[in-house]
Amino acid sequence: MYGNDRGSRGPGEPAEGGLRLSRLGPGQLAACQDLDAAALGQLWSTAQWQAELADAARLAMGLWQGDALVAMACGWLIVDELHITLVAVRPQQRRRGLGRQVLQALLAEGQGRGARAATLEVAEGNRAALGLYGALGFSSRGRRRDYYRSGEAALIQWLPLTQPCPGDGADNTIDRCG
Repeated sequence: MYGNDRGSRGPGEPAEGGLRLSRLGPGQLAACQDLDAAALGQLWSTAQWQAELADAARLAMGLWQGDALVAMACGWLIVDELHITLVAVRPQQRRRGLGRQVLQALLAEGQGRGARAATLEVAEGNRAALGLYGALGFSSRGRRRDYYRSGEAALIQWLPLTQPCPGDGADNTIDRCG
């Protein structure tokens, strides 16, 4: 579990508010590109999306409302680290907790595949994203100057996905403590 939420749902399971959570793959290329364009101004090219959705070491989770992809989160599993590469929510759906839901699903998927920590870069001025990541337990561990095309710096954020449970000293997943 990450942050104050008391549960995460598995892929394909109904999410809150009539939404459906699923893994994303090559068959959802058009939906991913559409959401990327709407939410992020087309951050990735078609070739980048094809690689993201086809590579087994890359994880992608989506939140659907009917046939529309309303939120997604992607990451690369590198040894025992989940490097989060993208979190996007359709603009008219923001401030409803959808980014949190899809990011929690990605973190759970990464942890299930052996990730012991998650990392990401976030624009220093992106207060909404910093609030979300902070609520999930991420903390800043560094700064990259001029990281974005705009010249804005990025904060490097980390989240341990395992921690000792109080009193037992064992290394357990966060879900199993308490």
